[in-house]
Amino acid sequence: MLGWAIAFFVLALIAAVLGFGGIAGASAGIAKILFFVFLVLLVLSFVARAVRGRNVT
Repeated sequence: MLGWAIAFFVLALIAAVLGFGGIAGASAGIAKILFFVFLVLLVLSFVARAVRGRNVT
């Protein structure tokens, strides 16, 4: 997920340099959404791991 966010961010930077404002804005928006989804899933993963704990078998 983070890889996709970085890919869209790079695409937005390249589009902005080349003057494609609409594509750059859309790609930046997608990158932002994917990054926040990644953060939410990361926090949920940490919480689930903390709640589950470790098995001592």
